[in-house]
Formats: sequence, C-alpha cells, structure tokens
Amino acid sequence: MREDNDQDYSTRTGAAALADLIEEYWRARGYEVLLSLEEKGFHPVTRSARFEVKSDLVDGLPRKRNAQRAA
Repeated sequence: MREDNDQDYSTRTGAAALADLIEEYWRARGYEVLLSLEEKGFHPVTRSARFEVKSDLVDGLPRKRNAQRAA
C-alpha cells in the first residue's frame, strides 16, 4: 500500500509513479496494461502544468485479450 499520502499525481513525477503503481498492480495479477503520460498544459489555478495517466483499461479493468497470457 502507498505510504506517501501527500503524493501529487498531477506532476510528471507523480503521474509516472501512479502509472508504475497501476502497471505493477495488474502485472502481479497476470495482466498487461498499456499506460502513457499526457501533458495537459499550464493551468492558472494550480500555476503549473498538469499530467494525466492514460491507459487501455476499460471501466478500470484490463482488456480480455491482454489477459490471455495469464492462463
């Protein structure tokens, strides 16, 4: 479980850490997911650029075709 409750997942470093956590979670269960980081640009409220994690998960679950190697 995550120990750092103050992690900012909207920074490049934080989004990369989140992507790693997601990838590790599904790999441990026999699935392979595709993840990427997407920069969303500067936002005046946060006074910084923000990053998002994009994936091929469908409704939060891996695609069935990726699960074939788990069998």
